[in-house]
This record gives sequence, C-alpha cells and structure tokens, in this order.
Amino acid sequence: MAHELSSPIVVENPWERLNAFTDARIGLGRAGVSLPTSKLLAFQLAHAQAQDAVHCPLDVEALSTELTQALNLSEAPQRLHSHAQDRALYLQRPDYGRRLNDESREHLREYLQQAAASQQRYDLAIVVVDGLSALAIQQNSAPFLSTLYQMLSSDTADWQLAPLTIVEQGRVAIGDEIGGLLNADAVLVMIGERPGLSSPDSLGLYMTWAPEPGLKDDRRNCISNVRPAGLQIDEAARRFFLLLNEARQLKLSGVKLKDRSEDDVLEGESASGSTCNFLVAD
Repeated sequence: MAHELSSPIVVENPWERLNAFTDARIGLGRAGVSLPTSKLLAFQLAHAQAQDAVHCPLDVEALSTELTQALNLSEAPQRLHSHAQDRALYLQRPDYGRRLNDESREHLREYLQQAAASQQRYDLAIVVVDGLSALAIQQNSAPFLSTLYQMLSSDTADWQLAPLTIVEQGRVAIGDEIGGLLNADAVLVMIGERPGLSSPDSLGLYMTWAPEPGLKDDRRNCISNVRPAGLQIDEAARRFFLLLNEARQLKLSGVKLKDRSEDDVLEGESASGSTCNFLVAD
C-alpha cells in the first residue's frame, strides 16, 4: 500500500541560516503561498515599533536631568523648539523643523547676554535633536556624550564647548542656526534617524564647520547608525573626534573633508615612513 508523506506546514528556506549574520529579513520560509505566522507577526511588531519611534515624544525633562548628571554640567541644557508646533506639522512641513521659533531664538540670545557670552567664540556647539526617533536620543545621547566629553577633556588641545542645547521637533539643519547664534566654529547635531524595521533606535551625528543658516547638505559630515546593534558608541565617538580634529585643522567640513578614521585599514606604512594606498597601483 502506497504511503504518502505529509508535507510540513511551514517550508523552511535554506537561506534562513544567514539570519545569524544580519537583521535583514531573508530566508523567511513560507506556509502555502504566504509567510509563516511567526514571521508575519515579527514584521508587524517591527513596523509598529518604527511607528512608535516616530510619534513617541521626547521626554526632555528626563533627558536634561540625565545629561546634567552624566556630564557633570554646571547648568541644565537649554531647551529650544523648532518652528513646527507639533508632531503633525513637523511631519508635514520639514522646512519648519529646520529653523527655531521666535521664542527659542530670543531665549538663546537673552541667555548669552545674561551669561556675558554674546561675543565669546566656542570651538564646538552640541545640539541634541529628537528628529524622527526620540527613542534613539533618549537611549544613546548620554552614553555617547559621556565618551566624547572624556575624549575632549583628555586631548592636549583646549576645547571650549558652547552651552548644550536640546531641541524639540527639529531637523538636521536647525543646528546651523543654533551654531551661528552661539558663535561656534563647529556644530554637532545629534538626531534620531528615520526608524527602519530593524533599527528604531538609530542615532545620527552631523558635523558642520562654520555653521550659519542656509547651508546645504554638502557642507556636513555624517556618521550614521549609532546604536548598540549598529555602530558602537565608543567607535562613533572616536570617528567623530578624529573628524572634528581634521575640520579644525583644515577649517572646512562636508564633501571637502575626508573621513580618515579608517585609514589604518586602507593604507599601509612603508619602510621609508610614507603611506601608500593598496588600491592604487605603483
């Protein structure tokens, strides 16, 4: 009597083993003509987490307290707001997120006058912005800044830091206006990046030399995907610190500034002491 083998409900995909090396959704298998229920539910959960990251508000008070304690600041960070009044307007009008509202602009000017720092120049202004993922800012700001502050304090060069600022409903370009108002040579914008289905907590770092309103994206350097499951905090701080030093020496940033943080991988040192790129033939 013929014996028919019953086929499994879920057909496994041989590529599934690659999931051990990436968060990408590959080799998910199938159940009939559809995804297995567990894979479908995992996808829906990741999508919901990405949506929550976009719409979840930044807890500014908690973040301000955490940064003040972690960085041993003498005063709390300055709280600012973009021209976008709420999240809905922020998502509909990206241009509103690139400029401060009138109240925040006047607040910053009055603060500098009271602090007798209106004419003082700073080497670096650090601007913490919620962006499209407040979760990324809430989780990664204090660890990153703690590492960066330690590097700056240990450096032989003297670094004058502008008052720390936290911006709600902001975009990357808002740092140009803040850096200009603070008379800073360079500005670092720490912003929550657009969440992906596997990365709702990704932090982006954008540096601009000689910030002023109206600059284009080619004037900025970016370090992306800073998070525990992506680019590690210590490595991100190291890369930014090297980039900042290069910008300070050359007085520029953006496409004209090469990121040399990985030159030890691309270049080797010859016996004469000169460096040569192995990608270029002699």
